[in-house]
Amino acid sequence: MNAWLILLAAGLLEIAWATGLRFTDGFARLVPTIAVLAIAWLSFYLLAVAMREIPMGTAYAVWSGIGATGVAILGILWFKEPASLARLAFIAMIVAGIIGLKWSAGNH
Repeated sequence: MNAWLILLAAGLLEIAWATGLRFTDGFARLVPTIAVLAIAWLSFYLLAVAMREIPMGTAYAVWSGIGATGVAILGILWFKEPASLARLAFIAMIVAGIIGLKWSAGNH
């Protein structure tokens, strides 16, 4: 499988576990905590696999960028967090950074 697709999957799983933290009640609820830890482990594993072919700095920045962007968007859409023009512009800058890192990685 393509390392970039693996990295995308790792980033999507990061969105899932980071969002899931909201439901753990500070790790006091067992089932959500176990689910979050399992998803986080899989996300980290896929990140490590992707780093076999993608430079570490690029892979980590893209992974965390996917997570940050996704969690911010879910916060706006599902949890009614603020959606100011400035906030949306900064989210767009994260997306631009992700695209730039992918583009600048060359053949990786």
